[in-house]
Amino acid sequence: MPYVAAAVFVALLILGLLGFFAYTSYNEVVALKQRIDKAWANIDVALKQRFDELPNLVSAVRGVMGFEQDVLTEVTRLRNAYSADAPVSDQAATSAATSSAIRQLFATVENYPQLKSAANVLALQAEIQRLEGVIADRRELYNDSVARYNIRIRQLPVVLLAGFFGWWPRAFFAVDADHRQVAPVQLAGS
Repeated sequence: MPYVAAAVFVALLILGLLGFFAYTSYNEVVALKQRIDKAWANIDVALKQRFDELPNLVSAVRGVMGFEQDVLTEVTRLRNAYSADAPVSDQAATSAATSSAIRQLFATVENYPQLKSAANVLALQAEIQRLEGVIADRRELYNDSVARYNIRIRQLPVVLLAGFFGWWPRAFFAVDADHRQVAPVQLAGS
């Protein structure tokens, strides 16, 4: 009889430890998923702010840059291509292409002294550049959160629970190979 009591005690201890590991692992992964969602929401807010400022900049420079319509058209096209419902990889590609088009627009603006000295254009450029920095910082935080989550769901004992709870690796906010090339900048007179 004492052996049965010891075996029951050991079995209960093992079940208790397994339950404890499942409980703590579940809570840890849920917290990591929430950090990812929060980081993505912060990126989305910054992207929206940037896309809200782009029409103002395009409007401010449109009249002076009459023959540079291709640059303005590309910025407008990319602004309209953004979709908050698109997969992370598509949003990252659109964001990278938009950043490239903005750099091209800023380089083109440099060729127009009347634009370089216009207060509203300078203020819009500064705001968009600030937002580009915010997006970069938030993208780094998001990718760090995704990396922590992806590592955790591949570690023991969580890997044993991952399929049961539907914990699959998340995508990084990264640019695909097609969009990694630097866009050529055409300057007036070159």
